[in-house]
Amino acid sequence: MAHPVTAPVIICGSVAFDTIMVFEGRFQEHILPDQVHSLSVSFLVPSMRKEYGGCAGNIAYNMRLLGGTPVPVATVGEDAGDYLRRMRDQGTNTGWVKIVPDTFTAQCFITTDLADNQITAFHPGAMSASATNDLSEAPGAWGIVAPDAKDGMFAHARRLHARGIPFIFDLGQAMPLFSGEDLEQMLGLAQVLTVNDYEAHVVEQRTGRSMADIARGLQAAVITRGEQGSTLLTGGREISIAPVQAEAVVDPTGCGDAYRAGLLYGISLGWQWEDSCKLASLMGAIKIASRGPQNHHTTREEIGALLERSYGLALPQA
Repeated sequence: MAHPVTAPVIICGSVAFDTIMVFEGRFQEHILPDQVHSLSVSFLVPSMRKEYGGCAGNIAYNMRLLGGTPVPVATVGEDAGDYLRRMRDQGTNTGWVKIVPDTFTAQCFITTDLADNQITAFHPGAMSASATNDLSEAPGAWGIVAPDAKDGMFAHARRLHARGIPFIFDLGQAMPLFSGEDLEQMLGLAQVLTVNDYEAHVVEQRTGRSMADIARGLQAAVITRGEQGSTLLTGGREISIAPVQAEAVVDPTGCGDAYRAGLLYGISLGWQWEDSCKLASLMGAIKIASRGPQNHHTTREEIGALLERSYGLALPQA
């Protein structure tokens, strides 16, 4: 079935690999508290999987499930060939995904034990060069600046602003990098802010302003609250978005990116903010039922049926 033509959306953010390993024991049994000053441990991990990830990659994946037109703007290393082929096979324009010579793609290595404790190592790799990726010619009616290298996030935000392209500022995992002054600078460029409940409190603390006050200077602010749904602040109103009951709760990794993909797709259709948030909520609920950020394969027709059942909304026909 053909999809309706939607406006392209510029997706600035990371493209990364996640390597997830499971240690079939407990870290506490192998780490001696009185010896942490000279720590040297090794864990046998019989279970390992490699996932396609990164905020830009995840958002683009979910937008393509909906039939959207994502244009990811990201930097990757020379090892990204399989990832780029996968994106192109899904119909994603990779023309603004820049390969940085002599680097690896950003990679996260996560080892989990049987008590759900995690030891994580992150290599930024090519992501560190994100500011060098010029989006000046990238097509887009809307954009999003998702977690990336800090200088890259600012560079992309300024370029979008200079071109008059409205965009979402998605703080996410980049939160520790932004001071109150940094946040105010970014909010002065963006039209929309998306945060989770915890990030909202940090933003309020660092800026000295309430989310309601921040939202007054934007088109909208969205606070996601997990299984409690989300809150939309727009036009001086606070609107609660009811959650969608997930088929199963398997893995929250990538749920925020799925939410943002739904939000962006709704915007690209010209929907109202409230309806766009409802589609976003559904996309997060679909994602959480599968392991990994890009292993759900729900069709557009299935998404449309779920949207109708959950909120009484209809995706446009071709």
